[in-house]
Formats: sequence, structure tokens, C-alpha cells
Amino acid sequence: MLNFYPGPSKLYPEVRTYLTDAYDEGILGAPHRGEQFVQLSRTVVGSLKRRLNIPQDYYIFFTSSATECWEILIQSLTKQKSFHIYNGSFGEKWYDYAKKLRPASEGIRFDINEALPVEALDISTDTELICFTQNETSNGTQVSATSILNLQNRYRDTLIAVDATSSMAGLNLKLIKADIWFASVQKCFGLPPGLAILVCSPRTIFRAKQMAERNHYNSLVFLYEKMLNYQTTHTPNILNIYLLKRMLEDRPFIKQLDQDLTDRANALYEFFGQFTEFKLLVENEEVRSKTVLTLEANERLVEDIKKRALHHNIRLGNGYGPWQRNTFRIANFPAIGNEEYEELKRFFLNNYA
Repeated sequence: MLNFYPGPSKLYPEVRTYLTDAYDEGILGAPHRGEQFVQLSRTVVGSLKRRLNIPQDYYIFFTSSATECWEILIQSLTKQKSFHIYNGSFGEKWYDYAKKLRPASEGIRFDINEALPVEALDISTDTELICFTQNETSNGTQVSATSILNLQNRYRDTLIAVDATSSMAGLNLKLIKADIWFASVQKCFGLPPGLAILVCSPRTIFRAKQMAERNHYNSLVFLYEKMLNYQTTHTPNILNIYLLKRMLEDRPFIKQLDQDLTDRANALYEFFGQFTEFKLLVENEEVRSKTVLTLEANERLVEDIKKRALHHNIRLGNGYGPWQRNTFRIANFPAIGNEEYEELKRFFLNNYA
């Protein structure tokens, strides 16, 4: 089965070997307060910083999912409200969840063919956290590094948090341009679900200490205090952390991965742009995602494409949210090989050209 589902997506094939090695090395039963895990955690933090160009003074934490990160950030960094900028389902879900914890939270929706509307924003000075999704998995859009820089320059005194679930470990994100970044590992990391990486700037930790919110097991100040000794607040997903260590050791540095994904994304957009029965959902090339392609057609054709692809052992991604019935999605993640995309192209040429 060729798996182009945009998460959970294809695992790196080496994961099979990593799993066996984890069992043989005894890491699966290692105490999470013991030296073996501490050394593993220390190694992974160092590798993440080197391989993904994470600033050396930023802090890294292990959580269960990006969704958990939504909760951690709202409860540990805001007393009154956050502000959410979104154009798709995952950004909107983050906003909806924030309102449950902080009812005064505000948000603004922008169009999928529009860049992040920095100049049009009117964010009040009592906003404690600005939130947006860098790569919106539901519709295949992304926020550029330039937009993030402009946002940072305009709201220097406010913490900025970025959901990078479908881009971290695939794109060379300019992490210095925001205070908080997080991602689950079942997409560009090419690993099984159940682990997320939360990256925080020094001023984020300063803010967490000021608030001193300690009402939850995953309060950010608790995460920080434990990670000073490379430990976690709870029994962590040791297996996935080990898999992350091995994956990072065997992958190129992020600059090379970014170039490879960008080149492939450009080729895929050019290829799919030639068809007449379906079209690219996002018309503005400047805001198209490099890691999730979304194609639009009538509902009957979308169902036919997905069913026919499955018959050929090809799994495409369903549409999501408002685009659930009239789109399908294709992941462009590092673990998927170039030869698999060539087979995908042959399928479309043979059936829909």
C-alpha cells in the first residue's frame, strides 16, 4: 500500500529495525527517572536543535500530541485571552478550544488564497498569546516566513505560538521568528503517533514562571522544571522518543530536507495542474503548502478517485472540514520516496488524463 495520507502517514521504513533495536537495547522497560532515559532525552534534545536549526537557547519538551500543546499553552501562558488567526479547521479548532478555557479569547478568519493578513489585524494590548497554524493540513495552505517576521515586528511584546504539525522536520522553519512551535511526529517526522515536540523561547519560560500556573500535570512550569534534568512530568512515550533519536541520526539536516520537499512540491503542483477533471484547491501559489496538496472536484469524482486509488493499493487523504466531500489530499512528507510519487503520477495519467 502506497500511503499518501497526510497523517498519520507513512513511516520511515527503517522504523522496523529501530523497533527491534529498542527491544534489544532494553530501553522499553527503562525507568523514566533513570540514567538510561535521561541520556536518551539529552541526546534527542541536542539532535533536534542541530538537525532542525532550533536556537540553542530555546527549550524543548515532550508531550503526547499537538492538541495537548494547545491546552498547555492556553492554561499556562494566558490569564485572560489569546488571539487566533486561522483559515482552516485545525486553526479554528485551536481557537474554539481556547475559548472554552479563556472565554474572552478572540480570533479572525482569513481566506485560503490570502496571505496572513498582518496589516489588517487589530490585536488589543491585553492579548497574551497570538496563535496561528503555519501549515494548515485541512486545506493545504501555509504561512510564509516573511508573514511570520512581519507579525513578530508588529507585535514584539506579545508571545507568538505556531502550530507546525505538518511542516516541522520537513521544512526549514525560521524558529527564531516566533516564541513557541510545536508538532506531532506522525507527519514529517515519519514516526508513529503518540508524541509531540514543544519548542519554547526563553521569554516564553519567563512568562510561564511569572504566571506560575501549577494546576495541571502538564503545566508549562512543571515541564520546564523537569526538563532541567532531561526528565518529563509523566511517564513518557519512551519508544517514540527512542525512534525519534534514531530517525534524526539517519536523516539529512533540515536544509537539505527542505530543498528536496520544495523541489518535489513544485513538480507535483505542475503535474496536477494539467488535469481538467479536478483542480488545485488553493489558487494562490504563494500560500500553497509544500507538504500537503489539496485537490478539488465534484463529490462523485472525489469518491471515484479515492476508491480507484485504493484498488491500486494507493491511499489518498480524505478531505477535511468544509472541504471534506469535494477534495482529496496528498502528503508530501520526507518518508515517502520519489519512486512512490512516480507511481502515483502513473495512476492519474492512466485513469484521468
